[in-house]
Amino acid sequence: MNRKELISLIEDGENIQCEFKRQFTTPEKIAKEMIAFANTNGGYILFGVDDDKTIVGVESEKSEAEMIKDAVKNYCEPLFDYKINYIVHNGKEIVAVTIPESINKPHRLQDYENEFDITKAVVMIRVNDKSLKASKEMVRILRANAGNLSLKKYSIGPIEKKVFEYLTIKEKISVKELGTLVNISDRKASRTLVKMIRANLLLIHTKDNGEEFFTAAA
Repeated sequence: MNRKELISLIEDGENIQCEFKRQFTTPEKIAKEMIAFANTNGGYILFGVDDDKTIVGVESEKSEAEMIKDAVKNYCEPLFDYKINYIVHNGKEIVAVTIPESINKPHRLQDYENEFDITKAVVMIRVNDKSLKASKEMVRILRANAGNLSLKKYSIGPIEKKVFEYLTIKEKISVKELGTLVNISDRKASRTLVKMIRANLLLIHTKDNGEEFFTAAA
């Protein structure tokens, strides 16, 4: 990243692919931010930039970089690629971290479990300008996409037909709404909707507050 690219990112403000940090907070919090970018579309974290786009700089680029490396090494599982750049603007040092979208999703906060446990894993994703904890549905989708596990042959049953009927009226449906609609558990409703996404029949959407809903695929 060069100075011109940095200024362009700052001018665009925080968004799904860019986060500003006035200073390093804690390794766990930074790890969550980096995991969110790796699990979504990739992006940038700019240390030394305030939320209002003010460039304040960092006290020590070397110590900042070491803390970032520690956050990834000790708090992220599995590891992912990232790059650190040091850029000086008007005498102030900025540490820019670039995190590409990972091909090895989902990444989670280190929990020292030998196997991925969907009930315990803290998996982060990027939604607009926020990093949020992914739902079980989103985690299942990330895992399926990473393993290229799309459903080529998927039969439409009575529950799926109810989903499509509901969507013609309401345009969107949630796990709980499906469960109530056909009198099934949230677990079964969740798995049904995830399978429909994997079959390219539905799309998943996440609100800023973390709530999710599903719509028919175009």
